[in-house]
Amino acid sequence: MEAEAELVDRLWDRGRVSVRARLARVAAKRWQIAQCAAAAGVAWLIAADLLGHPRPFFAPVAAVVSLGTSYGQRLRRVAEVTTGVALGVLLADLLAILIGSGWWQLTLVVTLSMTSALLITSGQMFVTQAAVQSIIISALVPAPSDALVRWSDALVGGCVALVAATLVPAAALRRPREQAATVMRKIAELLRAAGEVMVDGVAERGLELLADARSTDSLIRELQDAADEGMAVVSSSPFRVRHRPGVRLMADLVEPLDRALRSTRVLVRQTAVAAYHDRHVPKSYSLLALDLANAADLVADELAADRMAVAARGALLQVGEASSLVERAEEMTAEVVLGQLRSVIVDLLLLTGMTQIESTEALPPPPRWEARPGADPAGDD
Repeated sequence: MEAEAELVDRLWDRGRVSVRARLARVAAKRWQIAQCAAAAGVAWLIAADLLGHPRPFFAPVAAVVSLGTSYGQRLRRVAEVTTGVALGVLLADLLAILIGSGWWQLTLVVTLSMTSALLITSGQMFVTQAAVQSIIISALVPAPSDALVRWSDALVGGCVALVAATLVPAAALRRPREQAATVMRKIAELLRAAGEVMVDGVAERGLELLADARSTDSLIRELQDAADEGMAVVSSSPFRVRHRPGVRLMADLVEPLDRALRSTRVLVRQTAVAAYHDRHVPKSYSLLALDLANAADLVADELAADRMAVAARGALLQVGEASSLVERAEEMTAEVVLGQLRSVIVDLLLLTGMTQIESTEALPPPPRWEARPGADPAGDD
């Protein structure tokens, strides 16, 4: 019964996480959904009421397909949808007049449309739209004049999408720095918890912390997505060009943030190993981890303010200086913890504008190891 209850609890927790993730996904795309819906309505209004087309179904289709639910390459999508439709409609209409319609005519039309599209460009959207529109024309066998109507519908949808693409909320520009700050606060949280495990040496707590650290890969993926989205916004919207330097700054920090998080995970793993094997870690190493966590919080504050974390450099250098003054441990596991702490410091200094060489050379050499009488330098063996 206990096992069954535990299974039910686990499934219930997983279900709640899944629901939260799904709702968060919808919330993150709510602007794009509203934008696509509004563009579809406007495209239909223009084509039907202003141009007098009886069933301008492709105008809203072109608008929605061009916009999509991501900001990346919107202008290219608009161009590919519009020109792909034109090519597919033209070929299908000509061949329908010359050879009629049927299964083999449809096969020929799709083959020629996709081949012609690939000869022009390798854009997937362009090739797909050429094929889809050739199928529609061949299957419906429209009157020759309908080709021009369908083409103008595509133009209407594409133009509406182009205008809508320039209207982008500020949230997409804030998201990169907010996500960068989230990553840094997670690093600070892991460092602080690692410092506490170094003192109490509770193996279960160390293993739980390790599991938490190993679940952080999604943070970097979300940061990369936010940076890509932000760069797409400032590239496609003339009203947001002035935000390009700030978004570019956050995009350039994705790699050093990834390195800092990876180094922190290694530190957590070494701390968990020390706790699991009941290896003593000097208290001074714990204090280093706690001070480094405080410095990481300063870095997060600067990133949240859309600034390079220059103001946090002094705090990080102080921790680096302190790492050269602590005592050396008698066991190899604790020695590795100290070395990894110094690696995290170097990685975090990259976020303050220092280069790899500058951040490495900024740390004084580690303290010399002096064996105590009767101490075994290979205490982990």
